[in-house]
Amino acid sequence: MSQPAPAHPLNTPSDAPGGAPTSADLLDFVRRTAADRELVDSLPLDPEGRTWVRLEGPGGSEAWLIGWPPGTGTGWHDHAESLGAFATARGTLTENALAVRLPADGWKTLELADGLDRSRRLGEGRGRAFGRHHVHEVLNESADTHAVSVHAYYPPLPLIRRFSRTGAVLRLEQVERPEDWQ
Repeated sequence: MSQPAPAHPLNTPSDAPGGAPTSADLLDFVRRTAADRELVDSLPLDPEGRTWVRLEGPGGSEAWLIGWPPGTGTGWHDHAESLGAFATARGTLTENALAVRLPADGWKTLELADGLDRSRRLGEGRGRAFGRHHVHEVLNESADTHAVSVHAYYPPLPLIRRFSRTGAVLRLEQVERPEDWQ
């Protein structure tokens, strides 16, 4: 991955003092931010790897503007105890997700039941919110077009769990802490 740029200030919705943003607040923020063409166009794009700029999200949330070269993705992961939302600002992203809440800890390998897989394509301006322990992967499946998206999480990410998947078997591979990506 490319080196992150410094945080970019952005006006955020007026939350009640000390009030935590809801998933609806996060979704509203990422949609409005994704519509900011000047901000989206300011993101440096790298043909080899994802690029990102940290943003100031609503109510103390963590937010990112992310560039996705063709054919890149996140791999399977979750955001621990954080709520989240993301919206596509340019291009199209695919989200593959599991329709089940996984245990927070105490496991290394799980066999998934049938019917848990969900997939959605999110074109420009489309977004989605998700709850705690939401397991997904996000992909830019285009062969020739960069995608750009906006993401927000609350509380700020305490960790990200990364998984591998073979068929119905999901395996915990790595736990990343904020110092690993900031």
